[in-house]
Amino acid sequence: MSERRSPTIRRRRLGAELRRQREAAGITIEAVAEQLECSASKVSRIETGHTTATPRDVRDMLRIYGVVGAESDELVQIAREARQKGWWHPYSTVLVGAYVGLEAAASSIRAYEQQVVPGLLETEDYASAMIRAARPDFSADQVQQRVRVRLGRQSLLTQDDPVDLWVVLDEAVLSRPVGGDTVMRDQLLRLVEVAQLPNVTLQVLPFEVGAHAGMDGTFTILSFPEPGDPDVVYAENATGGLFLEKSDELQKYSFIFDHIRAAAKRPEESVEYIARLAEEPLWKWRRKDSP
Repeated sequence: MSERRSPTIRRRRLGAELRRQREAAGITIEAVAEQLECSASKVSRIETGHTTATPRDVRDMLRIYGVVGAESDELVQIAREARQKGWWHPYSTVLVGAYVGLEAAASSIRAYEQQVVPGLLETEDYASAMIRAARPDFSADQVQQRVRVRLGRQSLLTQDDPVDLWVVLDEAVLSRPVGGDTVMRDQLLRLVEVAQLPNVTLQVLPFEVGAHAGMDGTFTILSFPEPGDPDVVYAENATGGLFLEKSDELQKYSFIFDHIRAAAKRPEESVEYIARLAEEPLWKWRRKDSP
């Protein structure tokens, strides 16, 4: 898969440029919708990247804004590329396709996880066990489709131009034996293995830290190589998740992440700790100590 040609990021970039051109021309969304004989909501969704625009729509919008020639041709070509299907499209019924598309285009990812190992770092057995438990409404086929997508996404870490991944795991992630002892031990060893990659940084936020900046929940910050593509924060939840793109929201989450990683164990200590847990799991120790 080509991370720099993700149709999701093309659609987002195209929408931002169309909005810029409209505002520069001093034309309202309602006026554009009237000339295109469509709803204002359609124009708005095109500008926010939530709807794919046809090359004809883009050409007509640019004509209204007075944009012609090479600049118009370039944006129409982006519209064609934005309509291509990503490798994840066949699995769109069981995943958040917008997130996978943005992830595929990212140059760096910063993530804080409270409950489970992030998808980019999961083993097949761990992913299967976690999805089955978290989504009991899924059929066996839906579970397997999600697992395939997660394994496919992991190529981002080892491709020729790999993404820079920085993950802070709450100690709770390492304390819960998802899938049982063997599955969890293999997952911990996988974390140790992937942490050796030069583009991966892994930290553990220990229980003894107490209250910390990330207690409001799990989130991921995606950054992109092109200056015209601003960062995106994705806050996941049971209904799919929330994308945050406003500058004050981005600053807030970057501030939170900086505080979380400062409170966590250093990367070398974290990896050593995870390796020890693979041999002496926390859940077994606590089981012996329980009444």
